[in-house]
Amino acid sequence: MEIKVDHEESSHADQQRWPLLANKNKEILCSEQQTPIQKAINQTFKSTAHLANLLPTGSVLAFQLLSPVFTNQGQCDVVSRTMTAGLLVLCGVSCFLMCFTDSFRAQNGKVFYGVATFRGLWVIDGSCCILPEVAARYRLRFIDFLHAFMSILVFGAVALFDQNVVKCFYPTPSDETKELLTNLPVGIGVICSMLFVVFPTDRHGIGFPLSAE
Repeated sequence: MEIKVDHEESSHADQQRWPLLANKNKEILCSEQQTPIQKAINQTFKSTAHLANLLPTGSVLAFQLLSPVFTNQGQCDVVSRTMTAGLLVLCGVSCFLMCFTDSFRAQNGKVFYGVATFRGLWVIDGSCCILPEVAARYRLRFIDFLHAFMSILVFGAVALFDQNVVKCFYPTPSDETKELLTNLPVGIGVICSMLFVVFPTDRHGIGFPLSAE
C-alpha cells in the first residue's frame, strides 16, 4: 500500500513538472490547408503587425526632435518659418530616398547596405563585391516608387499633427482650415496604412529591420 502511494505521488509530481503549454499544444489541431480567404486574412494581419517597420520612423523622429526648436514653440518669424520649411523638405526627401535603399548579409555575417537602381543594387561599401545576378534581384520596381510616395504622405500627415508646425504656418486659421487640418492627416494615415498592407515590400533599407539573407 505504501509503494502504491509513493508511485501515485511520484506520477503526480512528474505531471506537475511538465510545461503547461506541452499538454495544451496536443489539444490544438491546425490544418495546413487554408482557403484563399484565410490566406488573405492571415497575410493582412501579418502585414499590419509590421506596418510600423514600413513607416519613415527615423525621419519622423528627427523631425519631432527639431520641430520645437526650429518653430520656436510655434511662435515663428520669417527666419524660423524658413528654417521649418527647410526641415520639412529635408525630412520629406529623406523619407523618399530611404525607400530605395536595401541591405543583404554576406557570408561572414556582416550586413551591407546599398541603393537600388534599375540595373540592380549598388553597394555603398566598396569593400564588398556582389555578383551581377544577385544584384539584379534588388533592382527598382514600381512598388518602390509607390512606397516612396506614400512615405512622403505619411510624413506630411505627421507634420500636420504637430501643433508647432500648424501654428507656425497658420497662426490664425479659419474654421474651414481647422477642419481640413484635423481631417486630412487622419484620411492620409488610413489610406496609406491600407495601401502599405495591400502592397507590402520586402526591402530592408537603412533604418529598417535587417534582411535575413
